[in-house]
Amino acid sequence: MSSNKERREQSLRALEKEIKSRDRAEKTRPLGVAAAAAVAIAVIVGGIVYLNNQSNDNKAENTAAATTSATADYQPLALTRSQPLGDTVTCSYPASGTAAKAVDAPATENVSATGTVTVTLQTNKGDIPMELDRSVSPCTVNAVEHLAQAGYYDDTVCHRLTTQGIYVLQCGDPTGQGSGGPGFQFANEYPTDEATDTNTPVIYPRGSIAMANAGQDTNGSQFFLNYQDSPLPPMYTYFGQISDTGLASLDSIAAAGVQDGGSDGAPAEEVRITKAVVAS
Repeated sequence: MSSNKERREQSLRALEKEIKSRDRAEKTRPLGVAAAAAVAIAVIVGGIVYLNNQSNDNKAENTAAATTSATADYQPLALTRSQPLGDTVTCSYPASGTAAKAVDAPATENVSATGTVTVTLQTNKGDIPMELDRSVSPCTVNAVEHLAQAGYYDDTVCHRLTTQGIYVLQCGDPTGQGSGGPGFQFANEYPTDEATDTNTPVIYPRGSIAMANAGQDTNGSQFFLNYQDSPLPPMYTYFGQISDTGLASLDSIAAAGVQDGGSDGAPAEEVRITKAVVAS
């Protein structure tokens, strides 16, 4: 009898222990999911930095992109400012590093903060027309327009395609290595300058254009084109939209994939900007 009783008590203790264990697992599960998502996002962020060739020779880690299942809870990036800017702004483009291709810095005074400008990337894989929005990021648009007019982007390759986690084609480095810049840098604009939380990702929607960087306020010449929705912290300056024609070209580029069958690296088929044309 005592033996049966002891066995029953042992069974009850084991069952109680299992129930408590399951309760603890259930209570901690969201934390585990959040931690896993945070790790994934940290990896994703590395997918759109450029290798910094600033004068201090610090190199930003060029990490491969990764998938995350947490995107359902992220909010889409608003494509307009909550508070409009004035008609003009003053910009700053301090010298930084060695220019990958000779070019002067843009004008800094009375930079327009209204309207749009069209820049078309003529590539060997089809045209990619882009409408750059001065009202959200005027100093960025001013820089990119200036670089395009100066021929900085002509005969350069888009060196990086990412097809998992984030969905971007990265361009703008004359070296084709992800390390080149124009010899100047400038500060982040929208959405960074309006963000109250710079850690939680937002969705950079399909068709949006944003600046790559090597950390906040290190924008140069490299930018990325989102051909699908991409979850990223609001630390990348949004400055315009890709046309339907451009998206068709991007879809074709993405469909060809990444070299060696990877999900992050040089496009399997070279994408070369033959000329960047600014509409008159």
